[in-house]
Amino acid sequence: MNEEIQVVIAGESHIKYVQTILDTIEAAAKVRGTGIAKRSPEYIEQKMREGKSIIALCGGEFAGFCYIESWGNKQYVANSGLIVVEKFRGHGLAMRIKQKSFELSRQRFPDAKLFGLTSGAAVMKINTELGYVPVTFADLTDDEAFWRGCQGCVNYDILRRTDRKYCICTAMLYDPNRKKKNDNTK
Repeated sequence: MNEEIQVVIAGESHIKYVQTILDTIEAAAKVRGTGIAKRSPEYIEQKMREGKSIIALCGGEFAGFCYIESWGNKQYVANSGLIVVEKFRGHGLAMRIKQKSFELSRQRFPDAKLFGLTSGAAVMKINTELGYVPVTFADLTDDEAFWRGCQGCVNYDILRRTDRKYCICTAMLYDPNRKKKNDNTK
């Protein structure tokens, strides 16, 4: 990589990348054969306008993306839609995007529990490095709007059949209160 990749909070000037982001997410899900919740262009635009998304660019070329969303009266924050364009993989970019997303989540929602659903080993490793732990789905938000977002996933029938107890994804949670408790016991 000759040019440095910039990882920044997305804004209005990045809206031109929305369709590329959505196409990249969809193509990656097809290649992996895994489910992914589909999002509308308007939804991704809104995340950018609200300063709730991270974008990675290499000289103006789209390289990666992630967004955050609060749930359950801001008690939970999901980091979702993490994607890195194939040609930019293998250089730690997913970790940089996820780290920036984590920092943004902690700044905007300092007391919220951060969570994610993933079927990817690389994301599980990154989440673990950030302090997330695997949990049951019952430990996540009970916000119906969040769970409706799973309806676009090819594996939604599993989630529905098991009464939201099981799916292909692994639930991971970062609880800032757990960290505080651990710090106090040292």
